[in-house]
Amino acid sequence: MPGRRFLRHAATALGILLVGAGLWRIGAAGTIHAKAWLAQVLLTRAWEATLAGASAARPWPWADTYPVARLLVPALEVDQVVLAGASGRTLAFGPGHLGGTAAPGGAGHTVLSGHRDTHFRFLQDLEAGTELRLQRPDGAWRSYRVVETRVIDARRARLAPGDGRPALTLVTCYPFDAVVPGGPLRYLVFAEGESAAAGEALHADLAFASARAGAPIGPGP
Repeated sequence: MPGRRFLRHAATALGILLVGAGLWRIGAAGTIHAKAWLAQVLLTRAWEATLAGASAARPWPWADTYPVARLLVPALEVDQVVLAGASGRTLAFGPGHLGGTAAPGGAGHTVLSGHRDTHFRFLQDLEAGTELRLQRPDGAWRSYRVVETRVIDARRARLAPGDGRPALTLVTCYPFDAVVPGGPLRYLVFAEGESAAAGEALHADLAFASARAGAPIGPGP
């Protein structure tokens, strides 16, 4: 009957449309993954150029950032290129160095920021004693040990200036499974440089100041 034929044709057309939509979504997802893979290749090459002596080696011509360090977490097999700045555009490609804090791997307190659902998702797996390593542009390495993790409200807390001892803080948004991004909570991982004298308290370097003093915790990735 014509009515039944119409229903069969409609069902067939709907099936074709659904398959086509599914293939389009798979193709779009594949494109995103391909871009992410290519970006990491270009970032690695830019870091290699930096180690060879290039200054501010941009990973692609229109990039508004460049590699400043390499972050390793041997226990978790994490190996990431750290970029200059912590803008949203920068954090889309990797962890960023928060301006106004010590250069990665140098003396003083370094702060790195990253997205909770991508590059810094591993922060939830870090434990006290875990080794973190930063490679500087001159090729030298500095090792740190995690001493504490903490959740804070970025609206009410600031990091006080350091006293020159090597320290590293990794910052990301919290909770890790938040549905709505951009909340006020931050998950912080504190680590101290292994060159610090035995028995020194990290909190003297990473003490929290009032909301009107010290440096901001960082952007909300």
